[in-house]
Amino acid sequence: MKKSDLFVFIAVVIVFLPFFISNDVYQFYIDFNKEHGLLMSFIKFALLATFGECLGLRIKKGVYYEKGFGLLPRVIIWGLIGITIKIAFIIFTNGTLAFLEYVGLQDASEIYAGSFSGNKLLIAFCISAFMNLIFAPVFMTFHKITDTHILSKGGTLKGFFTPINFHKIFKELNWGVQWNFVFKKTIPFFWIPAHTITFLLPGEWQVFFAAVLGIVLGVFLAIASIIGQKSEA
Repeated sequence: MKKSDLFVFIAVVIVFLPFFISNDVYQFYIDFNKEHGLLMSFIKFALLATFGECLGLRIKKGVYYEKGFGLLPRVIIWGLIGITIKIAFIIFTNGTLAFLEYVGLQDASEIYAGSFSGNKLLIAFCISAFMNLIFAPVFMTFHKITDTHILSKGGTLKGFFTPINFHKIFKELNWGVQWNFVFKKTIPFFWIPAHTITFLLPGEWQVFFAAVLGIVLGVFLAIASIIGQKSEA
């Protein structure tokens, strides 16, 4: 373990510990999250998902940060993605409940709002499956494009705010890795089960848990990058 790993571990403990030892901090989070859901989604993803990418860099190159990594651009992108994910949670939760009632699962909304049951598990799974099969591929591809743009501009804020060449980057993506690993493996075997758990949690913790999963996404991105480099070698 490097000294930097110890510092990161201590920082993580300092950030999360107050939520477990102080009722005032915990209640402030709950209240602020209810009143400013989109802002909190921005903050949670900006911090946690960006940390996930730093962790992915640690796995891939042995450091948490390097020149050209583009920390601030990644914070901005993940914050904006956090807002879209919050919106997706609302749309796919309500849309799935309406669909399940339409196909015959009576009182799906009441079941989902109630205590844990087999039907509630089924509903959470359906919400997760629809969201990850419909929304996730678009989100993952968009994120890969923005990530490529950030790196191509040297990680600078000025470069980040230049127009993204979607056409060029889209054609040059490693679709072998994107399809065979990111889509075919992580979506059915990790994201759908993980987000099934997410949609069983109370509403105020769903986006937080999803942002924590963003740390796992950073690890997946590192693995995908390593696979991509091997396939191109």
